[in-house]
Amino acid sequence: MDPADGSASTGVRVSLIDLYVLRGAGAALRCLVLRRASGTRCTGAWEVVHGHIEPGETPAEAAVREMAEETGLVPARLFNVSRVEAFYQHRTNEVALVPVFAAFVDTAAEASLGPEHDAAEWLTPDDARARVAWPREARAIEDIVRVLGTGSAGVIADVLEI
Repeated sequence: MDPADGSASTGVRVSLIDLYVLRGAGAALRCLVLRRASGTRCTGAWEVVHGHIEPGETPAEAAVREMAEETGLVPARLFNVSRVEAFYQHRTNEVALVPVFAAFVDTAAEASLGPEHDAAEWLTPDDARARVAWPREARAIEDIVRVLGTGSAGVIADVLEI
């Protein structure tokens, strides 16, 4: 509570990550989308890898861990997408700042799903943008294709590649 007016204060913290799993490049670029399983939040929604940052973890470490937990995949290359989303969590009265990452995997890689998801598909960026439930994900895919669509970040790789 804010002692000045008796209202509850809204907190802000970096507590979640978004991760876009990619394979291929150019016209062969594909984005992994996952469908939420029955009994989980947003059942049936298609989305990308999301997760909480555990105590002592950096956002990049959380992204790699969540990728392994949700897809069974390990990144060959990991990028900071230079985006931070904001998401208001009304149940905790907190604004979560969400660093965004992209990970490339081998072109033959297939996901092995954890219990949160019941389906996975590798889609073109346009099809992935149309499929995902969250508008922020569709916007991030546009940025990712612009920056990483060739399979590399080009002249800005020294800043974005982790």
